[in-house]
Amino acid sequence: MFLTATIRDDDGKALGVMVLNEKTFSSGRVGWFGQAKLEIEGERYQAQGQLVKIGNPDAKQVPEREARGVGVA
Repeated sequence: MFLTATIRDDDGKALGVMVLNEKTFSSGRVGWFGQAKLEIEGERYQAQGQLVKIGNPDAKQVPEREARGVGVA
């Protein structure tokens, strides 16, 4: 499965579309990620988008002291 994200201006005009593919991030969390190059008013831009599932029970859990850098060599 994939998602599409439409970039719109404040009038609702579509300026570009980005495809986001399913991804398992290095943290172990799952979601979607995509990137694209868009042209807006003659200028080129690079865009990224991601959605990450909140509270993923399958995600790797980093012990609190490791997350704070305590006792890590």
